[in-house]
Amino acid sequence: MNDNDIYYNELAQAALKLHLGKMNYSKVFILVDTNTKKYCLPVFTSFFSEVSPDGIFVINAGEENKNINTCARLWDDLSNAGGDRKSLLINLGGGVVTDLGGFVASTFKRGIDFINIPTTLLAMVDASIGGKTGVDLGALKNQIGVIKQPEMILVFTDFLNTLDKRQVNSGFAEMLKHGLIKDGDYWKVLKNCNSFQTKDLIERSALLKSHVVQEDPDERGLRKILNFGHTAGHAIESYFLENPDKETLLHGEAIAVGMVIEAYFSHQLTGLSKLELKEIKETFAKYFKKVDFDKDDIDTINALLRHDKKNTHGNINYVLLKTIGKAVTDIKVPDNLFAQAFTYYKEA
Repeated sequence: MNDNDIYYNELAQAALKLHLGKMNYSKVFILVDTNTKKYCLPVFTSFFSEVSPDGIFVINAGEENKNINTCARLWDDLSNAGGDRKSLLINLGGGVVTDLGGFVASTFKRGIDFINIPTTLLAMVDASIGGKTGVDLGALKNQIGVIKQPEMILVFTDFLNTLDKRQVNSGFAEMLKHGLIKDGDYWKVLKNCNSFQTKDLIERSALLKSHVVQEDPDERGLRKILNFGHTAGHAIESYFLENPDKETLLHGEAIAVGMVIEAYFSHQLTGLSKLELKEIKETFAKYFKKVDFDKDDIDTINALLRHDKKNTHGNINYVLLKTIGKAVTDIKVPDNLFAQAFTYYKEA
């Protein structure tokens, strides 16, 4: 897919109708979770009436439901509803819905078309773009999946009005990441921004990610930069997901911690200046509540890093920063820096 396959608001509505008329799908199905069924589906079906009620599949909301068991139920649902290789699945939801729905579509009957309609800021600027589909293996993030591009991505910014501030901030973390890895001027715009859920900023982030994906769709080189903050961040997210004594972190909240941790590694290993490290830490502290970690937490998170899907030959591969706006990939980090980075994160 390319930049021209992402449509916004009224153009998104027109693009969908044009695509459906051209493709003549045998059946059109919609996947929602319990939240988007309540808050987003009525809006969507008010201008899209081409699907019957028995073509709407509902999953429980939350990362804990992004697993192969949910997929198996949906494969059964598709089969029982008469889905065939000329069917279409529309994924209406946040990152869990677009990740899981894309994987279900990519594997049903060896692959049917799907369209992503992201309803969270996180999904609009990141999760729905790039063709990464998949599910978690236990608490380990995104261990099972394939890369397959959606037919198109349709962004309706009014859906952001259904989100609470915490959910919006979660998406903002990925926007900040885009500035850190590829566009220092964009970082400057965002770091003091009070209204970041505008169409212009969403589109700028979406285009930045889309350009990277187009250049390296299979993540053999450049696309790896999109993983900044995600090596440590995914381990943190997994740990808080599986630990009953911890409050579950949203994806962006865990990645925000991961970016501060990996910025510290960058200062130690790849030339990020002390001033820029301080700027990164202070910016994330401005938008995200500090997360508490004790030594046992840090040791367990460190152990979870061994399962990161980007690892090769037993090595943990990090994306780090040379400077704000320029990332480098495949960096090995000495074990002793891990605890030091968390100490830096915890300092006022």
